[in-house]
Amino acid sequence: MALVLEQINVEGLAHLSYLVGDDKAGVVAVIDPRRDVDIYLQRARELGVRITHIIETHIHADFVSGSHELKARTGAPIYGGKSKDYQFELHQVSEGDELQLGNVTLRGLHTPGHTSEHLSLLILDSKQGKEPFGIFTGDTLFNLDVGRPDLVGSGTEKQLAAQLYHSLFDKLVSLGDRMEIYPCHGAGSSCGKSIGDRRQSTIGNEKIFNPALKQRTEEEFVKWILSDMPEPPTHYPCLKKVNALGARVMGCVPTLPPLSPEQFQKLMADSNTIIIDTRSILAFGGGHIPGAINIALRPEFPNWVGWMIDPEKTLLLVVESERDLSVVTEQLFRIGYDNFGGYLHDGMTSWQNASLPLKHIGEWTVQELNQHKDKPNVTALDVRSDSEYEKGHVPGAKNIYLPHLEKHLDELDKSQAIATYCGTGYRASIAASLLQKHGFENVINIPGSWTAWKAASLPVQQAEKVK
Repeated sequence: MALVLEQINVEGLAHLSYLVGDDKAGVVAVIDPRRDVDIYLQRARELGVRITHIIETHIHADFVSGSHELKARTGAPIYGGKSKDYQFELHQVSEGDELQLGNVTLRGLHTPGHTSEHLSLLILDSKQGKEPFGIFTGDTLFNLDVGRPDLVGSGTEKQLAAQLYHSLFDKLVSLGDRMEIYPCHGAGSSCGKSIGDRRQSTIGNEKIFNPALKQRTEEEFVKWILSDMPEPPTHYPCLKKVNALGARVMGCVPTLPPLSPEQFQKLMADSNTIIIDTRSILAFGGGHIPGAINIALRPEFPNWVGWMIDPEKTLLLVVESERDLSVVTEQLFRIGYDNFGGYLHDGMTSWQNASLPLKHIGEWTVQELNQHKDKPNVTALDVRSDSEYEKGHVPGAKNIYLPHLEKHLDELDKSQAIATYCGTGYRASIAASLLQKHGFENVINIPGSWTAWKAASLPVQQAEKVK
């Protein structure tokens, strides 16, 4: 019988949640739960424990919290930091407050910076002495990174950055090099600038390798942390409002209805409907439903759905397999996409067998792009971020960052061939499908994109953004 300390990783969102407690006492807490909560209930049954506490380190912006789902299933109360922003019943924890889980104690530590109410939790196990051995850092401290202070907005960035400085150097670093840290995110999350691959670390390791913990004055830190900050995903403010209010209890991940090609075609005529094709970029290019947007099912899928798709729209899905359907539905559920029209039964096979219209997107190798890029009827369109583009791009390429593409369509000539590229071709395929949806007929995607361009040692231009 021993300490329970388990980490649950959500692929795609790079979200880390935890079960912590004492299996001898038969009690555990769940920290920062995801929306589909069956996994916590299953592990509790397997461990022979009850979930008695649900804890939010802060109001999340990148996923829908599962706290209310879990409370509805277990009756356990929800705990969190002190804030007027919470609009539901919450046991507010102040610095120094303790939550008892048998021989395990969680002690609150107020660590503002990512958000003003942010709560970290020191872990004490009476069997290992009277001092804490670890800390759940939420979105304050990650491996090789720290939480962004710019997601709240409203001009609070500098204030939160200053608070983050003191949370890091006055509270966390002073805990000692051996202190284990358990963050809320790993690599791939946009809650930091560039989070490292390790899902667990120590204060000592971060002091050596984390650039945020380099010795700086408060003024120097604020300037550093807010410089070159990547643009936050567009769906973050919406999710923050959902979580402050308390997410609607759904009971389970929705089961999507299968649609015949005829049913699918009828529903897609509604202007409030969006078709998301989750197949690979090569499969999509070979043949797809007119108007579909290609966001392939890879780890970055939920982030790019959040960037590009209005959650108020009704979603129609095209998937490669029934297994993919389950994964896609879970991923969308976790970021608050609940309006589903259904999915195309038997996928594109049923569509083509029904002799319904197909669209195609051309594909060039990077060598072909190099041959065509200087022709007057060809536009090479770089849909990477400004910072990526300025570090190196295809000579003469025009840059429009993918999330802004629909607002800048008038900058492109529909009579030209538009060749889209990004880092590997993933974002380029989203862009190509959007252009085609908006009436661009001659669209070409570049599989491999910038990665392949560099591998082929083709010319690189480094300059200011091409107007």
